[in-house]
Amino acid sequence: MNKQELIDAIANEVDVTKATAAACLDALINIVTRTLKKKQDVRLVGFGTFTSAKRKATTGRNPQTGEAIKIPASVQPKFKPGKALKDALN
Repeated sequence: MNKQELIDAIANEVDVTKATAAACLDALINIVTRTLKKKQDVRLVGFGTFTSAKRKATTGRNPQTGEAIKIPASVQPKFKPGKALKDALN
């Protein structure tokens, strides 16, 4: 499912216009992003938890040349599914 298909599904599920559904989805994405930038978690009980984690700098290899390259440290988003989501899939 891509973003447009998700917007269509939200619009149908909640019986709102596609523009309203798109605005709501964009707002959710922006809020989660801003919260993670502040190094805070977003917990949606039953669905899951979005967190951010630091990744250390490492040395990798260029697969074409075999040359060693430095991969800088970064902050990565993480998602841990909640129990209700896991149970719904199994």
